Amino acid sequence: MSGEKKQEHIREMADWWLLGSALVLMGLGLIMVYSASGVMAERLFADSDHFFLRQSLFAVLGLAVMGVAAWIPMGFVYRYVYLWLLAALILLGLTLTPLGVRAGGASRWLDLGSFSLQPLELAKVALVMYLGYFLSRKQDKLRTFSVGFVPPVVITGIIAGMLLLQPDFGGAVFMAMLFFTMSMVGGTRLLYLLSSGLLCLGFGAYMIASSPYRLKRWLVFLHPFQSAADAGYQVVQSLYGLGLGGLLGQGLGAGKQKLFFLPEGHTDFIVSVLGEELGFAGLSIVFICLGVYMVRGLTIALGQDSLQDRFTALGLCLIVVIGGLLNLAVVMGAVPPKGLPMPFVSYGGSNLMVACLCTGLLVNIERRSRR
Repeated sequence: MSGEKKQEHIREMADWWLLGSALVLMGLGLIMVYSASGVMAERLFADSDHFFLRQSLFAVLGLAVMGVAAWIPMGFVYRYVYLWLLAALILLGLTLTPLGVRAGGASRWLDLGSFSLQPLELAKVALVMYLGYFLSRKQDKLRTFSVGFVPPVVITGIIAGMLLLQPDFGGAVFMAMLFFTMSMVGGTRLLYLLSSGLLCLGFGAYMIASSPYRLKRWLVFLHPFQSAADAGYQVVQSLYGLGLGGLLGQGLGAGKQKLFFLPEGHTDFIVSVLGEELGFAGLSIVFICLGVYMVRGLTIALGQDSLQDRFTALGLCLIVVIGGLLNLAVVMGAVPPKGLPMPFVSYGGSNLMVACLCTGLLVNIERRSRR
């Protein structure tokens, strides 16, 4: 096999590593949703398969989204960057109207009949598309303040501001992380990033200190076992679940935390249920798949000649990887509790669709570079 053909073969196989890690996580997610949600579904809907059947439908739709994203012309995607951004802003704005679904003191969802949409997930992709476009087109002006730094700050600030109005402090932090990471890689002056980063930290500290429930969450995060029956209950139960798992776990379906001890056991804290039932071995599958996804995503980004492809691929990879790492950090009590699902694994259509969309677009970018 010649050198060029061998390199081509390796790159084609690399797509399968990316897809394989995503599909393994999705399959593991279906298994865990079935295990973790049965008791809750039986109580709420008198149907133990309710959440599993819905997640299965989301998975089928997600695979369709992934397939379309892998083959749609990227020129079409890039041509309407500002349209995607506008659509995301409109959807975020609708959550602040009577159309928004209010739950847990926040309005983060839109009611679509028997389903709900979380605009935050689409806004992540829209922001990545915009930043990829901006950073690639303004390379010669990135080190200027007014042209190379202010526009993306304003756009990111508007999105973050709309999320704070919901309120969704964690979502705003996620957007800021995407902005800072992509801008740093894109070539924005570190002085601007450090200065704005300090301002964001100061504003974040003010938001926490001025909000009783945020301050309580932060204090509970520092000492969860001191309020194990109150504000620290969810984190403590999550840690109990992980601790009970041991090396090989209690056995699939044999976990106890999902029996109404651990809130959100099939959504944000599904990894705790996974750890209890499948142990360190099961958690290792999640760690390995996330690691493979990250390595492949970054490799795809680095392998692009087009700067827009490179920055966009980086951002798409970050959406999945940062989401996964933050979810693990919350479940393990390393960061304050926040509603962050595990990509591909947690129950929920919006997050799964966007994770599939990111994967399909990454495959598309890699396939495009081989032409």
